[in-house]
Amino acid sequence: MAGHGDTTKAILYAFLANLGLAIAKTGAAIYTGSGSMTAEAIHSFADCGNQILLFIGLKQAKKPADVKHPLGYGKVTYFWSFIVAIMLFSMGGLYSVYEGWHKLHEPGELNQIWIALVVLGFGIVLESFSLYGALKVVKEIRKDKSFRDWFKNTRNAELVVILGEDTAATIGLAVAFVFVSIAAVTGDPVYDALGSICIGVILIFISIFIGWRIQSLIVGRSAEAELRELIDSIIEKDDAIEKLLNTITMHLGPDVMLAAKIKMKASLSIEEAVNHINELEVEIKRQVPVVKWCFIEPDIND
Repeated sequence: MAGHGDTTKAILYAFLANLGLAIAKTGAAIYTGSGSMTAEAIHSFADCGNQILLFIGLKQAKKPADVKHPLGYGKVTYFWSFIVAIMLFSMGGLYSVYEGWHKLHEPGELNQIWIALVVLGFGIVLESFSLYGALKVVKEIRKDKSFRDWFKNTRNAELVVILGEDTAATIGLAVAFVFVSIAAVTGDPVYDALGSICIGVILIFISIFIGWRIQSLIVGRSAEAELRELIDSIIEKDDAIEKLLNTITMHLGPDVMLAAKIKMKASLSIEEAVNHINELEVEIKRQVPVVKWCFIEPDIND
């Protein structure tokens, strides 16, 4: 599991890269009149806002549990991650398609196109560093897992969003660079407009993917298989337990809630059974620190 510090680091990389790019792209878009550059500028400003929302989500998730939210605020990170996906879809994707469509029907003259190409080249380098920073954080977290397995099973919504944004930004910049270059060589601004539309399609596709990836976390998703197996093994090793009947886990942000039903040895008195359950809950939390809530119920039926 990723700590808040690891995720905050990835968010900071992305925010600093996007802020610098947003300013540079805006200046280049105004000066050159490039639709692709305008789309990229809007995309970068939207990404800056997205990183702020993700940071807000991380801060809110740390709030302690209260009467209205007895299991804490951990799942608020999923809400903000989903809002980011919507913003990427609307402010990034749809606006880029609109801008390209508008320029396609009313192409304008491109001025000093080399400025746009320099900014785009600089952007590719900067976004590549941001993506590298996010991947570095992921590498520290996934340990021996392959990237594919980690991405498929991770419950860290913020890192999924950051990776999606950085990937979309890097690909978008490369696409913009290609189309603006073609427009510069041919002198035809239609290619610039087509570049803006392509960027929008890429952003829409990635935003839908991010939203789909996060929806399972919002609905409620169990802990990863390795963690569930570890919890089961801890319970089954307890000498006071005759049989583990069932366990249910659910992620609430970075923390996990555990509910378990166990069959205890018939020779135990009620007091002994209660003491064993309390000790077992302490042991589970000691060995699996991400388990913040632990509810164990004795029973006799499967």
